[in-house]
Amino acid sequence: MDFQSKKLINDPNDVVTEFIEGLIENYPGLQYLDGFPEVKVVLRADVSGAKYDKVAIISGGGSGHEPAHAGFVGEGMLTAAICGDVFASPNVDSILAGIRAVTGPMGCLLIVKNYTGDRLNFGLAAEQAKSEGYKVEMVIVGDDCALPPPRGIAGRRGLAGTLLVHKVAGAAAACGLPLADVAAEAKRASEMVGTMGVALSVCTLPGQVTSDRLGPGKMELGLGIHGEPGAAVADLQPVDVVVSHVLKEILSPETNYVPITRGSRVVLLINGLGATPLMELMIIAGKAVPELQLEHGLAVDRVYTGSFMTSLDMAGFSISVMKADQAILDRLDAPTKAPNWPVGAEGNRPPAKIPVPLPPSHSIKSDKTLSRPEKLSPQGHILESAIEAAATEVVNLRDNLNEWDNKVGDGDCGSTMFRGAVAILEDMKKYYPLNDPAETINEIGASIGRVMGGTSGILYSIFCKAAYAKLKENAESVVTALHWADALEAAISAVSKYGGASAGYRTLLDALIPALSALKERLNAGDDPVDAFIISAEAASAGAESTKHMQAQAGRSTYVPGDILASVPDPGAMAAAAWYRAAALAVKEKYNTA
Repeated sequence: MDFQSKKLINDPNDVVTEFIEGLIENYPGLQYLDGFPEVKVVLRADVSGAKYDKVAIISGGGSGHEPAHAGFVGEGMLTAAICGDVFASPNVDSILAGIRAVTGPMGCLLIVKNYTGDRLNFGLAAEQAKSEGYKVEMVIVGDDCALPPPRGIAGRRGLAGTLLVHKVAGAAAACGLPLADVAAEAKRASEMVGTMGVALSVCTLPGQVTSDRLGPGKMELGLGIHGEPGAAVADLQPVDVVVSHVLKEILSPETNYVPITRGSRVVLLINGLGATPLMELMIIAGKAVPELQLEHGLAVDRVYTGSFMTSLDMAGFSISVMKADQAILDRLDAPTKAPNWPVGAEGNRPPAKIPVPLPPSHSIKSDKTLSRPEKLSPQGHILESAIEAAATEVVNLRDNLNEWDNKVGDGDCGSTMFRGAVAILEDMKKYYPLNDPAETINEIGASIGRVMGGTSGILYSIFCKAAYAKLKENAESVVTALHWADALEAAISAVSKYGGASAGYRTLLDALIPALSALKERLNAGDDPVDAFIISAEAASAGAESTKHMQAQAGRSTYVPGDILASVPDPGAMAAAAWYRAAALAVKEKYNTA
């Protein structure tokens, strides 16, 4: 069902003018024409049309694609950007005002994305400007490679590859070339680039409802930057598969949209569509480069990654591939003051990057390599069962932990604990010296430290290291229940010392401290160690459940209102209670079957 979208706006009708006002406040090198709301033009603050002695580069279109086009106004790129309403072509008067504001004796080049409204409005404005004595040329960019070769007059849509044409034209104009030469370079660049987009969601216009046209688990191939339908809707696939498909479509010899063949030099642009995290865009870039090199035999000379031409809040990306020669690379590398051009990307790119080797550790390690014993002692069998049960319980609890953590934290407790548990289960098969409890606990800490990030990872590493140190103090060959209790106490003390939490803070300690108290009490009373372990596990579970009634004093839960905390136990405490109880039950079962 559709639902009202959430936007940080005032009147939906004012979003473009208010965007321009905010943009100008950020960048002193930009200015706008005093013609709101009908005329919405961003221009270089240092350019006065009558006196400007270089070719002016003008582009624009509907708004909603920010930072395009206004974010690419600056010396070395666009001289002016004409902003229409959201997803609507700018009117002729706005375009004409922009031409008059920045065009001097050298003339102006209009770079227009291939949409009917843009072609018509920019075309009429160009003809009117010519009748007023201005020198005007226009280059239309249609870099879309998603749809079959067009049979009608509409042609291929203009997409993010247009930005590379902006850069080439802007650099050529900055060199002082005449209008005909600048237009020729821009036209040639437009013929060298192909783009295809993939959307995971549709976008929502300000003041309108959010559509569910693209359902859960689906993606749309070739979706346009205005949300118009693409070539196909498909099930969501791993990014490797999606990137491979997109590149094959762009470079397809059947459509022959771009003159790129094996051995060509290319430029790669990875563009986010508005709601795609930079992490995902970098993953896409990391997959696209070797795919171009190894599968298509291309030399990737430049890579630009970021959100350059978006579609409001659409989740997705587009890939643009441009055939490059040294002339084009020189234009792309030329300096620009456009605020949203990726300034850190210029310069030669090495054909391959080898990771820098890790520096050697200065810690003193034993020459003895730890490994799983060929034959386990009775103590080793029990330890193995306890570890396996504890880790398996954490694996099974992942979704519940994430659900609780979504309400009181950052939503990743289950996933973080899951990574640690899986690593423990895998490493135990090969590396854990299970006949040596102290070294085994140390290895568990190493497994956790390798894969578990965040606060949980470091706290459990500290926990294991402290327990290991305490167990190493024992000179006896057999570790007794009291030794384990002492190790647990040392581990809890270390976590409290370095983490700053104690009982009642709503952390994993609220499960482990009651467990320790119960364990020591029953052992000192002379109870059977296995029974004492089970009783302490029950205390751990009760302690974890009691966190519902605690006000958080540590971790991200401290920022969560008390009424929300009252309905959810602390995920860290629940995880600790779960693995502790699973270990206790496994030990009991092992003794019962012995």
